[in-house]
Amino acid sequence: MMDRLRRMLSGRSAVIGVPYLWLLVFFLFPFVIVFKISVSEMEAVQFKDLITLQDGVLQLSLKLSNYVFITEDALYLKTYLASLKYAAATTLLCLAIGYPFAYFMARAKSTLQPTLLMLVMLPFWTSFLLRVYAWKGLLSDNGWVADLLIGTGIDQLLAAAGLIPAPGKLMHTPFSLVLGMTYTYLPFMILPLYGNLAKMDLRLLEAAADLGATAWTAFWKITVPLSKAGIIAGSMLVFIPCIGEFVIPELLGGPQTLMIGRVMWDEFFSNNDWPMASSVAVVMVLLIIVPLAIFNKYQAEAQEARK
Repeated sequence: MMDRLRRMLSGRSAVIGVPYLWLLVFFLFPFVIVFKISVSEMEAVQFKDLITLQDGVLQLSLKLSNYVFITEDALYLKTYLASLKYAAATTLLCLAIGYPFAYFMARAKSTLQPTLLMLVMLPFWTSFLLRVYAWKGLLSDNGWVADLLIGTGIDQLLAAAGLIPAPGKLMHTPFSLVLGMTYTYLPFMILPLYGNLAKMDLRLLEAAADLGATAWTAFWKITVPLSKAGIIAGSMLVFIPCIGEFVIPELLGGPQTLMIGRVMWDEFFSNNDWPMASSVAVVMVLLIIVPLAIFNKYQAEAQEARK
C-alpha cells in the first residue's frame, strides 16, 4: 500500500514538476537577469556588481532611478497606455471575427472541419515578416485593398472616426496598425475557441429548444457561458503578445502609434541604455502578470464557491 502511494506521489510530482521547471528555467531566470540589469549601474559595456564587500562590510547597491524616471516621464506612460489600447482593440476585433468563424467550424460537418482548420493555420506556413510586408503593399497607394477602401468611401468613415489622418491616408496610422495585428493574431483566437466549442454537448441546446428558448437565447445563455474558457484563452494569446509587438508597429504604424516595443528597441540599440530598457521591460511584464494573477485568483475562488 505504501509503495503504491509512493508511486502515485512520485508520478504526480513529475507531472506537476516538469511545467514548473520549464517556467523556472525559461521565464523566472531570464526575468531575474533582466531585473538585475534594470537596477545595475552601467559602465561602458559592463555592469557593476550589485553586492560588494568593502572593508568587511557587505553592501547592496540598487539603482532605482530608472523606475522613478519611468513614472516621471510622460512619454513612457503614454506609450504604455497606447500599447494597452491597441492590444485591447486588437483582442476585441479578433474575438468579434474569430468567434463566428470558430462557431461555424465547430458546427460544420466532420469531414469539412480538417479543411477549415488547415485554412486557419495556412498563414503560419508563410513567414510572419513577409505577411506584414504584404499588408504594407496592400495598404499603400495603388494597393488593391487601399483602392477598395477608397472606392467604397470607407476611408472617409475611418477619417471621421480618427483612425486615419485624412481620407486616402491608410498607411502608418492606427487603422493600419490594428488591421495588421488583427490579421496576424486572429488564428490564436480561433483555435482555442474552436477547441472549446467542438467539445460542447449539443444536447444542452436541444434541451433549451424543448423548453421554449429561441436560438438566440440558447446561444447567449448556453453557448457563450460554456465557451468562456476558450474566450479567455484566446484573448490572452492575442492580448499579451500584442502589448510588446515591435515588427508590426514599425512597418505598419507611424509616429502616432508608438508602442512599448519600439521604446525598448530605442533604449537597447539607439541609446545603448540597457538598464533603462530592462526597467521598461520589467514594468511591461508586471503590467501583464499582475492583472492575470488577480484574475486567476478570483476565478479560482469563484469556481470553489460554485462547488
